[in-house]
Amino acid sequence: MTCDAPPAPAPRPRVRGGLLPATGFGIGRLPWWPGTWASLVLCAFAAPALALSLDTAVLRAALAAFACVFSIVTLRWAPGAEQVFGRHDPPAVVSDELAGQSIALLGAAGPLDVLWAFLAFRLFDTLKPWPISRLEKLPGGTGILLDDLAAGVAALLVVLAARLIAGA
Repeated sequence: MTCDAPPAPAPRPRVRGGLLPATGFGIGRLPWWPGTWASLVLCAFAAPALALSLDTAVLRAALAAFACVFSIVTLRWAPGAEQVFGRHDPPAVVSDELAGQSIALLGAAGPLDVLWAFLAFRLFDTLKPWPISRLEKLPGGTGILLDDLAAGVAALLVVLAARLIAGA
């Protein structure tokens, strides 16, 4: 008689506390369009700051810091979140959208620019034109992050071009 031990359970992905920042502290758990909500939350802070004529250098430094922090969060915890949610680039992971939207907002000088940054970022992030679509195919956190950073840069260029055309 052989005594076969039961198979060991599959190892759980190492996400620990990282799921909370990866989901934008719960924003990604909203049932509809979590990436759009994450972008809106960031814009909701930037627009009043610019409308109140707060120091744009401080706002840009904060946005650059947000982009860095949420990029690191995405690279670190998004791969584990993929295992938890059972799919590549799960919609609940919005740290990548927060990083990309932060970049798009770097060129904003007023509330109207925030609107342009939001619309352009969501357009590029949703449609994923070439070469953004190619970046999304990279494995793990790199693919999850880089397409949103590229969408953020494209949206930033739209905002800067709009400001240039408007003479601002």
